Amino acid sequence: MFEVTHLDTNTVRVVRPSEACNRVGVSRAKFADMIAKGQFPKPFTIIPGGRAVGWLERDVDAWIMDRCAATKEAL
Repeated sequence: MFEVTHLDTNTVRVVRPSEACNRVGVSRAKFADMIAKGQFPKPFTIIPGGRAVGWLERDVDAWIMDRCAATKEAL
């Protein structure tokens, strides 16, 4: 097992693929393609050995902010 330190469990939230697609603004197929091409982080398995996957909400938010910053730099 692992030890979690300094983690506020009230702010940790898992984002499932359908919500991640909506937040990023792409279709499910495009989202899967982005993950396969390394353009979006790979999800983690929520339950070991299970099929349910997700991302930490803060990681999805960080990716969106990084893309926003990269776009502004390109202009």
